[in-house]
Amino acid sequence: MTILVTGANGTIGRHVVQQLVRRDADVRALVRDPAKASFPPGVDVVQGDLLDVDSLRSAFAGVSTLFLLNAVVPDEFTQALVTLAIAREAGIERIVYLSVIHSDLYVNVPHFAGKFGVERMLEQMGFHATILRPAYYMDNDVTIKDVVTGYGIYPMPVGDKGLAMVEAHDVGEVAAIELVRRERASAPLPLTRINLVGPDTLTGTDIAAIWSDVLGRPIAYPGNDTAAFEQTLRQSMSGWMALDMRLMAERFLTDGMIPDAGDVDRLTALLGRPLRSYRDFAARIAA
Repeated sequence: MTILVTGANGTIGRHVVQQLVRRDADVRALVRDPAKASFPPGVDVVQGDLLDVDSLRSAFAGVSTLFLLNAVVPDEFTQALVTLAIAREAGIERIVYLSVIHSDLYVNVPHFAGKFGVERMLEQMGFHATILRPAYYMDNDVTIKDVVTGYGIYPMPVGDKGLAMVEAHDVGEVAAIELVRRERASAPLPLTRINLVGPDTLTGTDIAAIWSDVLGRPIAYPGNDTAAFEQTLRQSMSGWMALDMRLMAERFLTDGMIPDAGDVDRLTALLGRPLRSYRDFAARIAA
């Protein structure tokens, strides 16, 4: 049978597809524009959209396991509910859903609250699912590399509680492992949640110190001005998304993104290798 990957053209989705191919899975990639798709040989690329019911019904034909990833957009929750409704209609029970860590804690952050709503739907509808809960993606910091190197500051209001930042490759690999585990199980497996974290829980000061070491010159952490953060983001994204990101940053300051006891050991055992560190990430993108 076939594993369908939604969001396949995105950073996480591409890693998931690649890791599934390495595990000899039968993979179908759902994308909005097949002309922009670049996947390994053997991947079945189909055009579709999570609000296009007809395209979903077509994409789900012959699918046994679903990787559900949907972008942070105003109708993210509706997209997920529509997709799960069509999955149920198609008889799909085995799902890996990409949520977010502390979705049940960051209740005032729109995209966290939406993902927690999807988690509840998976439980209430009896889907056999792995719910992946990644912390902040260290890969997001690619976008601020020029600020770090050009202005000598780490500008993200990470705060002093600490974030267990995770690398996208690790997320994609764990997702693929869980998809294959569910796909190849003789019977549907119970619902489970997995926090996806990095090996270190880092404060803003910690991250600036890592950049200082990597670049060989002082990098400062200017602090936790979330209002200025929102205004900066509005230069490159919509007002609603900038506010969403500000609300998330405010929860960084009050709560952090702290792994549960045993999370790092569990992931290390699952992957069979150490988790990728922020220091290695910073050195790679600095080069």
